Amino acid sequence: MATSKENGKGGQVPAKRGFAAMDQNQQREIASKGGQAAHQKGTAHEFDSEEARRAGQKGGEAVSRNRAHMADIGRKGGESRQSAQRAAAAARNAGNRQGGKEAEGKQKDS
Repeated sequence: MATSKENGKGGQVPAKRGFAAMDQNQQREIASKGGQAAHQKGTAHEFDSEEARRAGQKGGEAVSRNRAHMADIGRKGGESRQSAQRAAAAARNAGNRQGGKEAEGKQKDS
């Protein structure tokens, strides 16, 4: 029988066995074979664009029910937009200062 390991919280976690004990490459190979067999057999599920659209919409509705999460997203977006606007304004101001000196120099030459 597999031995248990300490989980760092005083409890014990059973050792990984079977599929979980395999490295990721082995797991992927086995899972891939299962997917290929299902396609050959004709039992594999394939999303059409309408079904994918409905699934995405359903996920979006679930996320939008979390008001705190949506508020956080909006706040981050607003902060991002403000910082982008500030950076653009600073670039314009820096360009105006440099452009103003060149314009004065050109006017003096004429």
